[in-house]
Amino acid sequence: MSLFWRIFGLNALVLGTATALLLWAPVTVSVPVLLTEALILVGGLAVMLVANGALLRWGLAPLDRLTKLMTTVDLLRPGQRLPVPGVRGGGEVAELIRTFNAMLDRLEQERATSSAQVLLAQEAERRRIAQELHDEVGQSMTATLLVLKRAADDAPQPLLEELQQAQEITRESLDEVRRLVRRLRPGVLDDLGLASALVSLTQDFATHTGLRVVRRLDTDLPVLGREIELVLYRVAQESLTNAARHAEAGRVEVSLRHTGETVLLEIADDGRGIEAAREGAGIRGMRERALLAGATLDITSTPGTGTRIRLATPAPGEQHEHA
Repeated sequence: MSLFWRIFGLNALVLGTATALLLWAPVTVSVPVLLTEALILVGGLAVMLVANGALLRWGLAPLDRLTKLMTTVDLLRPGQRLPVPGVRGGGEVAELIRTFNAMLDRLEQERATSSAQVLLAQEAERRRIAQELHDEVGQSMTATLLVLKRAADDAPQPLLEELQQAQEITRESLDEVRRLVRRLRPGVLDDLGLASALVSLTQDFATHTGLRVVRRLDTDLPVLGREIELVLYRVAQESLTNAARHAEAGRVEVSLRHTGETVLLEIADDGRGIEAAREGAGIRGMRERALLAGATLDITSTPGTGTRIRLATPAPGEQHEHA
């Protein structure tokens, strides 16, 4: 039934009911109109308006739900759809909702494709910068450190302390460059796998932030693709960074386990929590990475009770493991 005939039918129902009541009810209208007759007519009009409004609200409820979804839909939270009204699935409203759902399918697919291209380009740029830092800056600073050491060996006492101080500053800067290289390009992830990379990440995080990190990592993980491992690693990295910078936490727990057909990564802290309405670029980036891996990202947080980030990604099937 089209929207026109639906509204027409609802109005016809109200008017037909009112006409039937006037025909069979013992109500008369005098000239001039008496007060009791006027009250009856006004009351009948009020009942008709209320009934008409209630029926129209019921008839147009699918459009209200569609409008609400249009204003709140987020392509980084896929799967938000409206049920098509009516058993037969006909009518203009049902067709409009089907079209909107199909549009969301297309937009989510396009968003996932574009996000994947952007993230892969970012990772390529990270690798390039890390390589340049390692080959150019790192080697130059290593050479500088050796020159300072030779100079300090032959330097007189007044100059020796300054050269030793310059050596210490250069050594600390070189360590910082190496740490940046590891953050930009987690070589241990390519060489030793996800679990070892998370151990290295959490150890480095605990050393530089002073936070207590508890690890619960399964060792019997299935063989994951490189992109999925990178997504899990980057989400863990961003979660730890947020816990150190914004959460004011004292303890962080990182767990990675294989349950059935799912690989589950969880990062929980005891900080001050976040508000969903204040999600920043870091959390939005994690949602985009989750789309890249076909994973589900859930963030549970209440102000004052900490934050739990849960990333569930489907484990590859046997055909992927032996590919």
